[in-house]
Amino acid sequence: MSDLNLEAKLKQMLKQEKIQLWNPPFSEDSSEPGHQHMKVEEVGGALEVIRQQAVNRGKGNKTFRETNVASLELLLPRDARKDDKTKSHLETRLDVLVQEVVDRIGEEYGLKYIKLILNGKTLSVDQSLDQQGVKNHSKVMVLKVSDAEWKLHLSEEEEKKKNQKESLQRTQKGFQILSERDGSEDSSPFLEIADQRGNPLKIPPQEKKALILAMGFHEKGRSLMKKKQFDNALCHLLQADQQFSRCGSALLESVDNFAVLQLDVVWCYRALEALSCLDDGRSRLQRAEDCFLRCYGERQQRLLMIKGNTGREEVLFLRLHLLQSLLSYIEGNDAQARHQLSKVEALYSRLSLDSKKMDQLMSLGFTEREARLGLRACEGDLQEAALHISNQRQEREELKQRERKRRSRRSEVISTLTELGFSRRDAARALHHADGDVDKAYGILLDSSGSAQATNNNTEGCVEQLLYLGFQRDVSEAALRLTGGDVQSATQLLLDNQGVLSPELMAESPSSEEPSTSSSTSSSNSTEDSELVNEVLEDISRHEEDYLDLTLEEESELITTMKTYLSRGHTHTV
Repeated sequence: MSDLNLEAKLKQMLKQEKIQLWNPPFSEDSSEPGHQHMKVEEVGGALEVIRQQAVNRGKGNKTFRETNVASLELLLPRDARKDDKTKSHLETRLDVLVQEVVDRIGEEYGLKYIKLILNGKTLSVDQSLDQQGVKNHSKVMVLKVSDAEWKLHLSEEEEKKKNQKESLQRTQKGFQILSERDGSEDSSPFLEIADQRGNPLKIPPQEKKALILAMGFHEKGRSLMKKKQFDNALCHLLQADQQFSRCGSALLESVDNFAVLQLDVVWCYRALEALSCLDDGRSRLQRAEDCFLRCYGERQQRLLMIKGNTGREEVLFLRLHLLQSLLSYIEGNDAQARHQLSKVEALYSRLSLDSKKMDQLMSLGFTEREARLGLRACEGDLQEAALHISNQRQEREELKQRERKRRSRRSEVISTLTELGFSRRDAARALHHADGDVDKAYGILLDSSGSAQATNNNTEGCVEQLLYLGFQRDVSEAALRLTGGDVQSATQLLLDNQGVLSPELMAESPSSEEPSTSSSTSSSNSTEDSELVNEVLEDISRHEEDYLDLTLEEESELITTMKTYLSRGHTHTV
């Protein structure tokens, strides 16, 4: 990381002095170092790296102009790199399919299953590079889908790749099922999107589906992050990002989920040592900061008004400023890195907890999570934290009680409607569409019954027309059944068959599927849906503030690393 920092500083100075290392006297026509090439202790190696990069870039530009062959910089996984200082490049035309590039990289670097990431988006293997925004000198991240070194047999590697693909598909399908449920079925689990006080939000159906999918992929990604499976987690987080893009801007401005996702993506970049994706990382952190500002308000006054404190959310700002400090350092901006790190250290000092106070709260019967979040919310005050946690428990219990009463009243209303002759399923759906208003629900059911009666009356009218033409009732009904209720088609069918239909046609139904087959398939699909739903629900935390419950152990390690690197910067000037 210090090499990247030094290179960035030197590039800035060279630009300011308008020094072109790819031209004489610094570089010969043969691309070798010139006779006046700088050989300064400590920075000489970095200057040579920059000179080589400039020469290669110039050659790449000329080659691309003449042959349309582009040069891509590959950000390889750590165990696939030859060394940390040498950058890997791949020359290719941009009109080739991504699959061809994947195969070449896999063969050259011994990577069995990989994905290519450009600016945070996974490149589709069945599309060309240029169709997906890849340009000459683009930086492409190579992400391992499965690690061959961890597997003894090819079949096991294929199984891992298959499992990851299935994981994405099952996660998507499970949350799609949940996104299509509206709560009208008493026995079926469904998801309800609520505000920070637990009140349900009214969201247009399409946006609600996209938001549930986005939050579902995000929860799965966070679950994998906890297991340190950052490569797999990143795949799910990027899927979440795609789903969030389908939500309206007004919706994204009102929830902090989108901001937290941006932090998690960049945190995965850090864990995978892919922070060379500076442009994407920087833009994601800016989006996160802007989103926090809109959701929480200036100086977090909106958050303070809603929750009464801001201590728990400060962990998000700690991680935000820490990642900003890291990126500033890699860009060679030590002053900005130190400024951001000073914010981080101030937050870390406030958020670090007294272990004795944690033990005391836990001895009172509170969980570790409750103790940690409570102390942070109350700025370390033990008595205030105990009272705060107790109040939160009471609020949750009151919310549950209100929900139980709501469900009980709903069940009573549904029973009343079923006593009037409507099916329980229809009554539940009508009540849901009427927002719980029993009179409106009754009106919906009456309208529905009227429409069904009108359909039946229309069918009987069609039969009467065929009877008037002299056809028998049974063949008339069968002909209408076979022609979808079209009188003219039914008449022609009967005329063609001289008013007589074969036993096979008389027995035939528009749906050729046997009832037993249909029932079996329906039962099978229902079981599969239940399994998928239960599977994805396991990844959803039962605590609404799970994303704020950070131990700060990883952050502490990165803070120490950053302080070490920045302290070296004080010992010399470039």
